[in-house]
Amino acid sequence: MDKQTQDNAQDSNMLKDPKNWTTGDEPMTGAQKSYLKTLAEQANETVDDDLTKAEASERIDELQHRTGRGLEDQHGSQRK
Repeated sequence: MDKQTQDNAQDSNMLKDPKNWTTGDEPMTGAQKSYLKTLAEQANETVDDDLTKAEASERIDELQHRTGRGLEDQHGSQRK
């Protein structure tokens, strides 16, 4: 998805609180689990393997902020 599409997606699932997702109580996806493992290793953290999709999303956000990985500034360039 390009930046313009993201900017125009004000009512999309990308902006919903994970607690309000209709599938938030389902087990996390394989992609979430893999990314969480990568982030956790970089942050010297452990991650519960039994997280829901919503919990995994919140944990990903938390670890991204701690590691700086996956965050972009307003100009779209990667934070270091």
